[in-house]
Amino acid sequence: MVYVNPDIEEDDYIEQEFKSLAVSAGLQIAAETRQRRQNPDQTTFIGSGKAQELFAVVREMEVDVALFDCELTPLQQRNLEKLLQIKVIDRTQLILDIFAQRAHSREGVLQVELAQLLYLMPRLTGKGGALSRLGGGIGTRGPGETKLEIDRRRIRERIQHLQRELEEVKRQRHHQRASRRKLPFPAGAIVGYTNAGKSSLLNTLTGADAYVDDRLFATLDPTTRRVVLPDGWSVLLTDTVGFVDNLPTPLIAAFRSTLEEAQMADFLLHVIDLSSPHWELQRDAVETTLVELEADQKPTIVVFNKVDRVKDSVWLKQMLEETPHSVAISARKAQGLPPLMDRIVETVQGLLVSVEARLPYAETRLVAECYEYGRVLSADYEEEGIMLRAQVIPEIAAKIRAATK
Repeated sequence: MVYVNPDIEEDDYIEQEFKSLAVSAGLQIAAETRQRRQNPDQTTFIGSGKAQELFAVVREMEVDVALFDCELTPLQQRNLEKLLQIKVIDRTQLILDIFAQRAHSREGVLQVELAQLLYLMPRLTGKGGALSRLGGGIGTRGPGETKLEIDRRRIRERIQHLQRELEEVKRQRHHQRASRRKLPFPAGAIVGYTNAGKSSLLNTLTGADAYVDDRLFATLDPTTRRVVLPDGWSVLLTDTVGFVDNLPTPLIAAFRSTLEEAQMADFLLHVIDLSSPHWELQRDAVETTLVELEADQKPTIVVFNKVDRVKDSVWLKQMLEETPHSVAISARKAQGLPPLMDRIVETVQGLLVSVEARLPYAETRLVAECYEYGRVLSADYEEEGIMLRAQVIPEIAAKIRAATK
């Protein structure tokens, strides 16, 4: 494993995370080395001297794969493979491999394959005319289409096919979201760093059976469940794919439809593993990704998770005081859930819209919806209709406006 972090203060965090990624991919770590460069070498990233040093380690340890904690260009990857005489995998390819193991839904499988092909396309190499075949038929005496060109053409065709399939899946997901939005429930998205405990929280709050494992990217496919709040209201909560520091751009693009759950939500639950010594860096990585998704302005509850592992209660109290809209819980042990539910209720109430309208008696069902999914301040049954004052979610407010036109 080759670490290329330029910031010495983040060495422990960066290296531990990359080790976790390797273990999650099912690899065994034989040796580790570090190369600290502010300006990567254009041909090998690490420079020829370091490459020769690495080659000696490869020969001595008899390793099969060299992992680089950076994003290598196709040229750098090819040159390193020639120098080291083994397969070279960069951070993007490693995460893609993990995603390929974890994806189970049709959308997830399609997204991973598309990301892999987009990654592979510029890395295709060949030997030019040596791989060519003679064209068939009269008048074809020169070299025909090379094997490399055939490979590229087939990959382009496959990419186009996957993009068409994903567009269809995207339409289906849009219809699913539209159907959910017809339900009179606010929608929340659970976001957070990978392995922060998002799926555990969803399971604890809803009794769902989302897959949970102590590995990075244990789950990729979003799960939506209904949560009944203490006052009888309900919300829909969706568990999203875990974020990671320096999430490769191709993965953000490939999983944008999944990450759109955060964009479409009315509010967010940002789950933070407070027991991690690097929780601040993980928090910042999530917030950066939310900015990229244009979801950073949504009402957000900060959920400090795994506090059963935090021994300093004074520091924990200080963190809660310094962090607006925060709660401390242990999703695994179901600790601290009442304050979290209260925060969700407060957040939902903040999403409500005040309405005052006279409804015709033919729209009595809307009054019932206001009682069930909002807060009715008064409902006076007058001769001209029902004079209603209530606080409701925007969808029901829109129905009331339409009924009184």
